Amino acid sequence: MSTAKRSEIVFLYDITWGNPNGDPNDANKPRIDEETGLNIVTDVRLKRTIRDELIARGYEVLVRDTLIEDGFLADAKHRGIDFLPESAKAKAAKKNEKDKLTQEELEAFKKNVKNCVDIRMFGCVLPSDIKNASLQFTGPVQFKMGTSMHPVKLEYVKGTGAFSSGDKKDQKTFRQEYFLPYSLINFYGLVNDRAAEITGLTNEDVVLLLQSMWDGTKNLITRTKAGQTPRFLIQVVYKTKDFYIGSLDKKIKFSFTMSGEAVRAVRDGTLQLNELKDCLVDYKEHIDKVVIKLDSEVITDINVEKELEKAGVTVEVMA
Repeated sequence: MSTAKRSEIVFLYDITWGNPNGDPNDANKPRIDEETGLNIVTDVRLKRTIRDELIARGYEVLVRDTLIEDGFLADAKHRGIDFLPESAKAKAAKKNEKDKLTQEELEAFKKNVKNCVDIRMFGCVLPSDIKNASLQFTGPVQFKMGTSMHPVKLEYVKGTGAFSSGDKKDQKTFRQEYFLPYSLINFYGLVNDRAAEITGLTNEDVVLLLQSMWDGTKNLITRTKAGQTPRFLIQVVYKTKDFYIGSLDKKIKFSFTMSGEAVRAVRDGTLQLNELKDCLVDYKEHIDKVVIKLDSEVITDINVEKELEKAGVTVEVMA
């Protein structure tokens, strides 16, 4: 398996009457930029979606909810102990910061952690009570904050709960929630080939990343996320060392004739891909291939697959 090549990723998905990423410091409201009215989704939310799909597929993932012996959730230090070689676990139990791993134990620990696919993708900061056992890997896969491609409208919904607030009450509790009627969200990511050499990220891992991002978005069936739908994904893989175009997400537009807050479906507008196509054609000598997946509901200004192929760019349609 070969080390992952440098590439750029743009991923679009939408949600209807849901909350793509609530802010716990603001009544769990969807995050909205007050200046532009755009919906904001953190990269952490997207990484969690990917990790949940990886777990469902049976892959070893380091960042996940695990319990320790007393039934409480494990913190990062306890989770790290799971990956120590057996000869070193007694040192962790002592919580003596003077204890150190042998060189063999340290290498085995690093290898065990890198066996977790999410660490090969996103890196980690893993503290330890053992003096030389704290690990830090910079993730080869990095995403910016996702933003909606149009201004959104925040709706406040109030209703009654299923139960009363206590004994001898004759009324049910009230609940309040905040939803977005619609949001088409644009995420930009970059695969760093240099960091990939350190964590061991492979080209096969990146294929798994794209699949988990697409399918994980569909499979995130919770009350506030049900109905999320992946709409468009493009990965530009480079063959020229230390080269990438950058900011490909800015070369995709979503045009609509109504107000942005009135958009209620992906078919209410047109995805403008011509600028992106022109950019990729201009730099085609640096591009190894372009991977594309497009949902059938999306209206586009051009057939980007055919236009790129016509211009001599190698295109691979993701299954």
